[in-house]
Parts: sequence; C-alpha cells; structure tokens
Amino acid sequence: MIEHIVLFSVKEGVEQVAVEETLKQIRMLKGRIQGILSITCGKNNSPERKAQGYEFGFIVRFEDEHSRDVYLKHPEHLGVIERYIAPIVKQVLVFDY
Repeated sequence: MIEHIVLFSVKEGVEQVAVEETLKQIRMLKGRIQGILSITCGKNNSPERKAQGYEFGFIVRFEDEHSRDVYLKHPEHLGVIERYIAPIVKQVLVFDY
C-alpha cells in the first residue's frame, strides 16, 4: 500500500468556493482511477502551529506503487491539476510512503 500525501497553500485572493470545488474534484478521482483505495482531504486544523504555511491537504491511498504511478500520469488526475489545483495553489509539498 502507498500513502500519497499532498499539502498545499493557496494563492492570495482565492475564494473559499474555489478551494472547496478543488477538494471535491480531488475526492472524485477515487471513482475515476483504478487502484485508489481512498481519498481524504481537508483544511488544516492542528493547534500545534507546525504547518509551515500549508493550509490544506489530501491523502490518496493506493493499492501499490504501480497504481500510484498510473494515477500520476492519468488524464483525469492531470485534468484536475490543470483546471483546479494549479490556478489556486501557491506552494505544494508531496510525500509518499
């Protein structure tokens, strides 16, 4: 199993509705790309103040590395990046294990 963790901060002036639609589109990838076991996402609410400016995040759980690699190049994933993520994201951090 592979956990694909993505943290991001949003550009100034981005409206909350755009962020919510982006998170919705990310969650919808589960039904569109084979090998995804689950997707969770949301706004940081940690009281520890260690988020280093990252405001939102999501975790995609894959069956295996092959499923993750297929996802990374999949047209549905690339479309969500192009249409929803890229226009609003200022900074991104990706960590897989």
